[in-house]
Amino acid sequence: MMFKLGLTGSIGMGKSTTAKMFAGFGCDVWDADAAVHRMYGPGGDAVGPMKKAFPSAIDGDTVSRDRLRQIIADDPATLKRIEAIVHPLVAQDRAYFLATATSDIAVLDIPLLFETGGDAEMDATACVTVSEDEQERRVLDRGNMTPEQFQQIKAKQMPASEKCARADFVIETDTLEHARAQVRNVVEIIRRRLADA
Repeated sequence: MMFKLGLTGSIGMGKSTTAKMFAGFGCDVWDADAAVHRMYGPGGDAVGPMKKAFPSAIDGDTVSRDRLRQIIADDPATLKRIEAIVHPLVAQDRAYFLATATSDIAVLDIPLLFETGGDAEMDATACVTVSEDEQERRVLDRGNMTPEQFQQIKAKQMPASEKCARADFVIETDTLEHARAQVRNVVEIIRRRLADA
C-alpha cells in the first residue's frame, strides 16, 4: 500500500526544501511546479496546445512564463483558459508518477492543494509554515520579486493560518534542523500507520 501525503504551504515558507527532506527519508516526491516547468519547456506537453490558444506566449519551442504573466495581466479572464489547458496535463503527470512510484510514501508537493480541492485525493496533508516576517524576507532575498508582487501573490493564496488549520501535520521551517526533525516525525508516524494497517 502506498500512502499519499499532500505537501503544501504559501510562497517562501520552505516547501521545496521540506520536500527534499522527505525524499531524504526515502519518500518518492512529485512537484507540481516542476511538472509545469517540464510541460512549458522544449518538447513539453503544453507547448502545442498553448501555441494554438496563445501564440504570443511561445518563445522558440517553449512557453514563456513572462509572456504568460503579461497576457494574464492584460486580461485576467485568460487565466481560466490557461488552467483548462494545463491542469489536465498536470493531472496526467501526477497519475503517471503515482503509477510508477516505488516508495511506501508518495509526497505530492502542490502549492494550491487546498485551493483546488486536491486534499480530497490524499491520505493526509502537511503544511509548511514560518513567521510572516521570515516569509517576506526569504521571498525578497531571492531578488526576483518586488514587495508589491509578493503581496499580490500572497493575496491570491489561502491564508497560511487557514492552511495550517486544515492540515493533518504542520511543519515549522524556522531552522533546517527543526524542519528535518518534524519531517522525520511525520514519516515515522505514517510508517507506523502503514505497519498497523
